[in-house]
Amino acid sequence: MYATRSDITEKYGADALYPAADADGTIDDAKISKALKAASSVIDSYIGIRHRLPLPQASKRLTDICIDIAVYEMSPGADTLTDEIKSRNKAAIAWLKDVSAGRASLGLPTPAGKTSARPVVTTGSTKLFSRQSMRDL
Repeated sequence: MYATRSDITEKYGADALYPAADADGTIDDAKISKALKAASSVIDSYIGIRHRLPLPQASKRLTDICIDIAVYEMSPGADTLTDEIKSRNKAAIAWLKDVSAGRASLGLPTPAGKTSARPVVTTGSTKLFSRQSMRDL
């Protein structure tokens, strides 16, 4: 996993764990763990295109992305799913798409055999037959 419960509270405070609370108000660690695993799985599905998994190290940016996706995963109901949580999740997924397309970087070297997207350029000799050269035939 790219983040922990303490990472969530460090970034957004204890209130960010409210969606993982049971009916009696106690925070359910199983729900948090499930959301963090789901978020890490989403991350792996995007970055696995460019990088060998598991990553040797997770950057701070990747931890933040995992937190934003996990908080979204923990917020299934309309009372906990705010516009801010939705926009953070949307931004996190957009960044992951950029990483998988090669427009953003994790700051890790790209392993051998995996290259960034580049345009295809072809060259060849000059035309033998053209309208101009075939005009008098």
